[in-house]
Amino acid sequence: MSSPALQTENGFELLCALANSELSRERRARVANWNLSALDWSEVIRLAEYHGVLPLAARNLIELGRVKDGRRLPPEVERSFRSAYEANLRRSLWFAAELTRIMQHFERLQLRALPYKGPVLAQSLYRDLGLRSFSDLDFLISPADFDRAKQTLAEIGYRPSGELDPAVESPAIERLWLRTGYERSFDSADGKNLVELQWALLPHFYAVDLRVQDLMARAGKTVFGEGEVPCLSPEDSLLVLCLHAAKHLWTRLIWLSDIAETLRSYSGIQTIDYSLVFSRARSLGIARILGVSFWLVKNVVRAEIPKSAEEMIAADPRVPTLGVEFAERLARGASYDFQSTEYFRLILKLRERRADRLRYLWRLVWTPGPGDVAAVRLPEALFPLYRIVRIGRLMRKLVW
Repeated sequence: MSSPALQTENGFELLCALANSELSRERRARVANWNLSALDWSEVIRLAEYHGVLPLAARNLIELGRVKDGRRLPPEVERSFRSAYEANLRRSLWFAAELTRIMQHFERLQLRALPYKGPVLAQSLYRDLGLRSFSDLDFLISPADFDRAKQTLAEIGYRPSGELDPAVESPAIERLWLRTGYERSFDSADGKNLVELQWALLPHFYAVDLRVQDLMARAGKTVFGEGEVPCLSPEDSLLVLCLHAAKHLWTRLIWLSDIAETLRSYSGIQTIDYSLVFSRARSLGIARILGVSFWLVKNVVRAEIPKSAEEMIAADPRVPTLGVEFAERLARGASYDFQSTEYFRLILKLRERRADRLRYLWRLVWTPGPGDVAAVRLPEALFPLYRIVRIGRLMRKLVW
């Protein structure tokens, strides 16, 4: 991934160099020496959009201006980049205003919600709402507050999305999802899946028991717009970003950029307590996930990582091997079926403790999903039988 041929001809490598909100002198020199005339710009733009870094790459290429021989970017390419950045900024500003409106309604009812990712992440890490693309607003809430939060959203025009089969959806099914799921999406007249209420960071079967209540207890405040909103602590933010990237098997550059920007943003006056981060990671059994995330940040987007992160990588010999595997998949744009045995096998390899792997397998087999509920209608008293339905459907999938 670092050969001279790739550095001069590969659009993915160029995006890796551009996926940073503040380009160092070394990065600027690297991009200035790039053989841009050899690039297929339509493919570069497609890749940048796929990896979620199009606004970031656009801003950086436009600001760098002239290339080594004095020529500018092709005019049509520069127009495309400017248009992409401006469109993302307009959309992000709408989301920012909507986040403020929703938080005001939550606060009016004294309903505690913690916004994360989306515009809060863009503002706190990238210092520019136009540089980070996102498609929805995420709010962490206590499971006990879900019904009130749902009602509050209904009062301002949001309704549950139709990801569940209307024929089986009911209060009883919703109670089941609160125990076994982790999120619910909401639509409005402005579009679909614009808001997500999350009462857990991951579905139950992932066997990573990081409680939302604990995250909320450790939360701080950050400036947003003309006021303040709650935000994750720096340590929890790093953990959450690594978990989110791992859940998607690091298939997009923007998730590595988010982690790199977090490390950079907290390298000055305000710092991350890495001993606390690693202690929590070991307690949760996700030290390998952090190690792979740090390895990819260092070797793919070439960002600096702290010495303690280097030590975490060195402590687990499986980390570099997995890092190489995921880096190669990322470079070729590999996608996954997130209901496939391949995906479940890869998630299993990311857990360093045997007990966590066994818990993951146990919950994977026994935790019913929407497809299992849609397959058979059962009264609430017989919901435990959905475990049998799940096993049957898993066996059929394995046979076929």
